[in-house]
Amino acid sequence: MFFHPMDFLIIIAFVLSLWAQFRVKGTFNKWSDVPVHSGMTGYEAARRMLDANGLHDVPVEPVPGALTDHYDPIARAVRLSEPVYYEHSISAVSVACHEVGHAIQHKVHYPMLVMRHRMFPVVNLTSGVAPLLILAGLFFQQFNFLLGLGIIFFSAAVAFQLVTLPVEFNASNRARDLMVAEGFITNDEERGVAKVLNAAALTYVAAALISLLELIKYIMIFNNRSND
Repeated sequence: MFFHPMDFLIIIAFVLSLWAQFRVKGTFNKWSDVPVHSGMTGYEAARRMLDANGLHDVPVEPVPGALTDHYDPIARAVRLSEPVYYEHSISAVSVACHEVGHAIQHKVHYPMLVMRHRMFPVVNLTSGVAPLLILAGLFFQQFNFLLGLGIIFFSAAVAFQLVTLPVEFNASNRARDLMVAEGFITNDEERGVAKVLNAAALTYVAAALISLLELIKYIMIFNNRSND
């Protein structure tokens, strides 16, 4: 009943997402076995990069789990998974410096990060309601306006994911440039850093692509019903 031609593309994007997740784990594990020449742990690299950019008041804290690394803009803290925090591998230093990249974005008011922060409260509200409205609109064709409202709410979530892309790429670029400039890595190690960061970025691209294709699908369904 709900099969749509766009579903072919969505399935392809979903497979890409699974592959991206598999790749990021495989790439992280591969370069976790390669020690960084500087001998720094993820914590040491993050701390030195923060201090070099005047962010002495931003703490670096360990958190449980794997690939749970993030920058908390509310607490203004860099949080690193335990493998990243304690290890001195190319993967650990790459991920740690990427999260510091977000802290630097926060400091300099990087426009896309500012936009993302402002969008978050709206998206946090609409993302929970949108699926319910879309499902109701799909099941009850006489209430097509519910589908339209769900599309509007879902659009906010898609926009949030699209804004996230330049934020993530910019943080990685900042990390790579500063890691070389500060001597955290050698020129030979930059290749490994690029592979780790690019693999992580691909997961965001795949997720955004799935959401965008789903949005297009719902818009097409809504327009077809409206024209009937």
